[in-house]
Amino acid sequence: MKKRFFAWILPVVLMSCAGGANETKEAGQKDSSATTEPRAVWTVEQANNWYKGKGWMAGCNFTPSTAINQLEFWQAETFDTATINRELGYAEGIGLNLMRVFLHHLAWEQDKEGFKNRMKTYLDIADRHHIATMFVFFDDVWNENYKAGKQPEPKPGVHNSGWIRDPGKLLYDDTTLIIKLEEYVKDVLTTFKSDKRILLWDLYNEPGNSGYKNKSMPLLEKTFTWARTVNPDQPLSAGVWSKELTDLNVYQLANSDVITYHNYDDEKGHQAAIDTLKKYNRPLICTEYMARTRNSRFDNIMPILKKENIAAINWGLVAGKTNTMYAWDTPIPDGSEPKVWFHEIFRKDGSAFSEKEIALIKSLTGK
Repeated sequence: MKKRFFAWILPVVLMSCAGGANETKEAGQKDSSATTEPRAVWTVEQANNWYKGKGWMAGCNFTPSTAINQLEFWQAETFDTATINRELGYAEGIGLNLMRVFLHHLAWEQDKEGFKNRMKTYLDIADRHHIATMFVFFDDVWNENYKAGKQPEPKPGVHNSGWIRDPGKLLYDDTTLIIKLEEYVKDVLTTFKSDKRILLWDLYNEPGNSGYKNKSMPLLEKTFTWARTVNPDQPLSAGVWSKELTDLNVYQLANSDVITYHNYDDEKGHQAAIDTLKKYNRPLICTEYMARTRNSRFDNIMPILKKENIAAINWGLVAGKTNTMYAWDTPIPDGSEPKVWFHEIFRKDGSAFSEKEIALIKSLTGK
C-alpha cells in the first residue's frame, strides 16, 4: 500500500469544541471528577495560554536509524540507547528541540513496566539534548499485520517497507482487543500525565488512511474519551491530513486542544492550509512536512512555519532502516542512494544530505 497525501484546504467549520465553552480551569488543572469523567476540550484561551512563551519549536519525526518500525524501536532486545543518544545529538547540534515519536501497543503488551521504563529512558536522553517529545499512540498507515519479536529486514529501496499500523487489522479480527487498547492508553497517560518533558499527546496518526475512512471513527472517539478521562497536563490532538475525510476532520478539529496537521504541498498549498486552520484561533503544529521531490522542502516551507509561529516537524532525522530517503511511489530496487532524498537530514555518521539545508535550519533555530 502506498501512502498518499493531499494538498488540502479544509472547509472551515467554525464550531464550539464540545464542552469547551464551559471549561474554566487553567490548562492542565484537575478537578475532583478527573478520574471518572472525561474533561472538556480546552478553550481557545487555555490553548493559547499553553502555547504562549514556548518559543518557536522545530524538529523531526524520530525513529533511530537501527529500527525499521515502532516494535524494533521499543522492544527490549532492540531498544538502542546508544543510537538514540547519538542521533538526538545530531538534532541538538542544529538547534532542533522537538521530536514526534511513535509508540505501539504490542510493545507495551509484551512488557508493560519495561515498556514504560524504556519510555522514561528515552525521555531522559531527549531531555539531556534539550529536546521535548510528542508521543503518538495509534496509526493507520502501512502494513496491517505485525508480530512481536524479530522484525523483518528492509526491502531494498522501498519506502517504509517494515512500518506497521496500530492496531491495524487486529482490531477487526479480535473483538477483545479494544479492552487492551483502553488499558494501554490509560496506563501510559496515567504514568506520564505530569511529565513536563512531554509536549503533547498525538492520539492517532492519520485516522482513515489505508482505505479505512470512517471505519476509524469509533477508535478515534474512544481514544479521545480515554485520554480526557485521565486528563493529563499535556494537550491532546489528532492531526488532520486529507481533505477527503470530512467527518474525521470535523471531529478531530472539534476535539483537539491544539491543532496538528500534515502537509506535503509546496509553499502556496501549505500557506493556504495554514490560512484555513488559523481561523480556529488555536495554536498550530505541523507534525509532518518536507518531501523534497514533491517541492515541500526546508527552504520554502520552514521559513513560513517560523514566521507563522507554527511548530515544524519534518519526517525523518537520520537515514536508516525505515528507508524513507526513498519516495513513497518511487522504489529503487537495487537500494542505491537517490540523488535527491525524499526525507531525512543526516546519514548515520552525522554527515548531512545537504550542508546548505543545515545552514538554513541553523539560521532559523538560532544555533
